[in-house]
Formats: sequence, C-alpha cells, structure tokens
Amino acid sequence: MRKTSYYITFAAVAFVLVLNFIAASRPDWIVVHYDEVLYTKITVTYGLTKRCELTVSELPGSSPEDGTISYRKYECRSFPGSVTDRCEKENKAFCAAWTSAGYLEQMALGFAGVSLIAILFGVSTHSRRRRIWRAVVGLILLTAVSQITTFGIITDLYRASSFPTFERARPGTAYVLHTMSWVFSILVAIGVIMTGVSADAGHRWAAGNRAYTTLP
Repeated sequence: MRKTSYYITFAAVAFVLVLNFIAASRPDWIVVHYDEVLYTKITVTYGLTKRCELTVSELPGSSPEDGTISYRKYECRSFPGSVTDRCEKENKAFCAAWTSAGYLEQMALGFAGVSLIAILFGVSTHSRRRRIWRAVVGLILLTAVSQITTFGIITDLYRASSFPTFERARPGTAYVLHTMSWVFSILVAIGVIMTGVSADAGHRWAAGNRAYTTLP
C-alpha cells in the first residue's frame, strides 16, 4: 500500500479513537428528564462509569420587579454502585451487563491505540507496508466488534427498561457519538481491505509506483 493510504488510515483511526474516548468519558449515554415539580427540573444522566444529576430551580420573586431566583446543583457519583443501585440484589444482572459494556469500551480504546502503533511501525519500510495492512484491518475490526458489543448491551438494557427510570429515558449525546464511532470503524476497515487487496493485485492507485508483481 502507498504511504498516503496509511497516513489516511492513521488519521481515520485517530478520529475513531478520539470520538470513542469522548463517548466513553461522557456521562450522558442515557438521559432521564423528570417532570417539573414546584419550579424544579431534575435531569439524571447515566454514563458507563458514573451517574450525574442536575437540579435546576427557578423560583418566582416576591414581586414582578424581582424576577426569578435561580438555583442550580450538579453532582455525580460512580455508577453502578453495589449499594446505591442495589447491584447485590434485584439489579444484579443489570449491573453486571452495564459494567461489562464499560470494560468492552476500554478494550475498544486499547485496540484503536494499538492499531495506530501498528500503522506507524508498518509504514517505515516498503516490505512492511506490503504486509502490515492485514494486521491493521484485524485491529480495526476488533475495535469495531468491541464497540458494537458495547452498543448492543446498552441498547438492550435501555429498550428493556432494565433499570428503574429507564422507561422514561432517552439516548444521550454519548450514545450518538458512540454509534458514529463504530459505524466509522467499519467504514475504515472496509476501506483498508479494499486498498490492501487492490495493492496486492498490483493496482498502482493502491500500491504506488512500486506495484507488486507476481513472479513467473
């Protein structure tokens, strides 16, 4: 494969890694909005490792000239918690599945990071460039499989309302970013496979000026 193809692949995988890291770090995979009660709105967000709660109160003043008095409170804690989220009792299966999704997301980040290292290693010489694309594809596919498995677990728990309050929940920003990440991972893998196969077949657009030829 051309060096240019590897550079493009490196940039694409780096984008996947950044997108996946942002999604894994954000606490808003699942979002629950509670109805306003006594001028107070509560929004609870669930991330892979933490739960956050935002309380916003807008109390009317004693007179029209006073306007409103605003109060805002935002706090987070680890999620799921063995005691606070009843992981040792009725929510045991949910907690195990949610925690597994978090571990798989970390594995996806690891595979993406290793694939970047493989690209840097393989691009150094012509002989390595000819072979390393298969390893890069394998690592990208492992990244995608880990991401898709995480997506499947979270989606199943959300749709089945496996946790109290999930029946009124909606997917959040992190969920959307994660979806974009694994879709892009698959597209990158397909692109590398097509380019690598074309390079092996001797097409100059993929192999460059030193196209591979088959010995008689």
